Amino acid sequence: MGLAAAVLVVLLAAGAAMLFVARDAARPEGLKAGAFDPVHAAPEFALRGSDGSKVTLARYRGKVVLLTFGFTHCAAVCPTTLATLAQARSGLGKAADSVQVIYVTVDPERDDAAYMKQYLAAFDPTFIGATDGPDTLASVREKYGVTAVKEGTGPDYAMAHTSSIFLIDPAGRLRAVMPFGHGAADFVHDVELLLAS
Repeated sequence: MGLAAAVLVVLLAAGAAMLFVARDAARPEGLKAGAFDPVHAAPEFALRGSDGSKVTLARYRGKVVLLTFGFTHCAAVCPTTLATLAQARSGLGKAADSVQVIYVTVDPERDDAAYMKQYLAAFDPTFIGATDGPDTLASVREKYGVTAVKEGTGPDYAMAHTSSIFLIDPAGRLRAVMPFGHGAADFVHDVELLLAS
């Protein structure tokens, strides 16, 4: 990803945070991420999973879901995000079993379920990839205020996209959004709060 694309991704992430986070400055409940106020149900979806099953939020009720959007051919932002989330799961110890990372592709042309499974396993074998047809994925992005723009032509095109991570509590409520750039310790802190709430 070139510098211009990386800047656009960061700007898109900031835009999504401003769109969705009604009261970040007060940081209700002590979350490091920008908290939603009022808290509301996370928009549901049903996508093809990298594990061969349907991926829905209801499937992970009782766990904290860390939902992020990206693509496997991303050169910098996506691998950094996934490595950070893998570090966070490791830092949670036994509580890691109560966390599920879902990685929804913005590039269905190249990201099929089998390829996503292989790609995500390099970060953490528990991570679930989600893909589907372009229209279905666009509908999910719209529900979360996520943007994705194709850049370039030919086989090496890139996708500039929102890079924030959505935090969904065990009851299926959208509680916060973490902008790109936060370290694993911030995710550990917020996941522990959401598991205790």
